[in-house]
Amino acid sequence: MDSLSLLLPVIQLAITPVILLSGMGALMLTLTNRMGRIVDLTRSLAEAMSRATGAERAHLEGQLGILWKRSLLIRRSVTANGLSMLSSCVLVIVLGVTALFHWNLGVLVLLLFTLSVLLLIASLVEFLREIFMSLHALHMQVEWARRSSSS
Repeated sequence: MDSLSLLLPVIQLAITPVILLSGMGALMLTLTNRMGRIVDLTRSLAEAMSRATGAERAHLEGQLGILWKRSLLIRRSVTANGLSMLSSCVLVIVLGVTALFHWNLGVLVLLLFTLSVLLLIASLVEFLREIFMSLHALHMQVEWARRSSSS
């Protein structure tokens, strides 16, 4: 019973990074879905560009350029999110090892948690940048459609 009472605080401490991992997993799913949509749209626009001429071709080139930039933002966001998840997993292991061997690794625990949160923030910033860029591309598409229909 004594070892269980020693493990209980460690399990309680490990819950925070595990909950963080759950949220990061949902974010990762969202990011990979967005990347898939970007890839599909890029293929579609590249095919349409092979048949386009003049103003339509220039418009599609602009849209493809924006899709490329969006894919880079999503890649950075996925990378930061994945590294955040990895540091959270390492944090859970360090918490367990700390309890098992009675090591004082408080500074390492704090560093890993801070690293995980900072990487999550970086991932979210890149994700927001990608969303704003996608809205800019949508605005460009709407304006182009309006100009094309009035001609």
